[in-house]
Amino acid sequence: MKRIAITLAALALAAASSISLDAQSKAFKLGQWTEIHNSIVKDLNMSYVDSLPVDRIMRAGIDAMLKELDPYTVYVPEEENEDFQYLIGKVYGGIGAIIYKPVGDGVYINEPYEGSPAQKYGLRCGDKILKIDGEDTKPLTSKEASDKMKGKPGTSVVFTIEKAISHEVVDVTVVRERIHLPDIEYAGMLNDHVGYIMQSGFTENVAESLKKSIIELKNQGMTHLVYDLRGNGGGLLQEAVKIVSLFVPRGTVVVTSKGINNDQSMSYKTSTEPLDTELPLTVLIDGGSASASEIVSGALQDLDRATIMGKRSYGKGLVQSIHPVAYNGQLKITTAKYYTPSGRCVQAREYGENGEPKFIPDSLAKEFKTAGGRIVKDCGGITPDVELEQKNYSRLAYAIVLGGICDNFALEYAKKHASIAPLADFHCDDAIWEEFVAYAMTQKFDYRSGAKALFDSMRKELAEDGLEESMKPQLDALEKALQTEKEDFIRMKKDELVPFIEEEIAIRYYYQKAGVQVRLRYDEQLEAALKKL
Repeated sequence: MKRIAITLAALALAAASSISLDAQSKAFKLGQWTEIHNSIVKDLNMSYVDSLPVDRIMRAGIDAMLKELDPYTVYVPEEENEDFQYLIGKVYGGIGAIIYKPVGDGVYINEPYEGSPAQKYGLRCGDKILKIDGEDTKPLTSKEASDKMKGKPGTSVVFTIEKAISHEVVDVTVVRERIHLPDIEYAGMLNDHVGYIMQSGFTENVAESLKKSIIELKNQGMTHLVYDLRGNGGGLLQEAVKIVSLFVPRGTVVVTSKGINNDQSMSYKTSTEPLDTELPLTVLIDGGSASASEIVSGALQDLDRATIMGKRSYGKGLVQSIHPVAYNGQLKITTAKYYTPSGRCVQAREYGENGEPKFIPDSLAKEFKTAGGRIVKDCGGITPDVELEQKNYSRLAYAIVLGGICDNFALEYAKKHASIAPLADFHCDDAIWEEFVAYAMTQKFDYRSGAKALFDSMRKELAEDGLEESMKPQLDALEKALQTEKEDFIRMKKDELVPFIEEEIAIRYYYQKAGVQVRLRYDEQLEAALKKL
């Protein structure tokens, strides 16, 4: 026994020594790097042929260093703090409207938010801002115009407006307010018993907003909730924990974070009484559901509290903390990995040299068990209990939608039409479709089919290999067969494009919630989920 004790003590001492030496080596290397860095900058400052662009090389150096780690560890200097706060909180001081700024033209009100100062003071989609506080908007960039419209809540800004329909020019004084874009984008009943809530983020107080929405839907007769987290990129971990708290008993472990130090490891439990532990719950996820969305869906899955439907989630199992740094900057740094109640980490990527992501293969996934004994796996996001197919869109649809053609058409439409039918009756009819086709024909975008794009790439490769000339007759014939006229191709994809056109126009007259309601009309994945409830 004495020998065993001596051996264990020796092993412990060796381990402690090894850790100590490793820490010393790490400290030495950091000190060495600091000295080298300072020496280089000092030498550059004294000897470089031109004036040293200190601000630029300092930022470039910091960004390059952090890029070696992962995409989520970033430096935010003081001058970017306001934009950073907006990203994490969706809050700013302003008038509450999305603007559109063509080069060399004025600023257009594109999407005013419901209940915003823009709406209260009579600004509508299509109104053209000629001046902001007396300054001509034509020379401004979109960002410069946006910055002039923002400001401390309670302050005023004067717009010289050309009204969309009447073209009357008027001055409008708008008092700025604190604008908070809601994370609960829509809550409503899908039928007599099924309620639906769409959530787009996890900013402060979203759990309380969700709770209020659930109570309102239960008062309308909801006996089953569909909770839509598709495309939700996450946000505050604490809000995720509070949301799970609505559905499970107090004291339940929701998530555990583990960092390199003990002070970065913590278990998060529900600390309040639940709203409803019996309400049947379906959670929708997809490849855009990440971070806090995966904490919520993973916890509800592990606790057998909800049925998860859709496609596998993104796989971001990392936790970031915000640390203040010198000169009022901030460092958003990855400090831990998080683990669901069953013990799995959903991180789908490893970050190696140059911060390049490498997917963790499914073959390395480990099995875990839910509270009810079902098998779930780690390292690849949250795999749904019920997989639902997603609609595939053509290359043309992506080019038109992502290229802003539908968005800009809706703005042009709003300039000419004072109103549309009530939302329940509004549809993209033949007249609107013909207007859209005529507009799209005037716009520049890549209207090739996927097959034509592949053919062009193949022909380029053949030319580089010196093989194109020998195959020219066959290639020319195939190219002719693949060629589709622009208008013909647009009309061919009408069924794909109409929902996007309808949504964009609806938003301009009935605000952002109307866009969600239109999307629900065409949501094949949601329709499939309802059949499986």
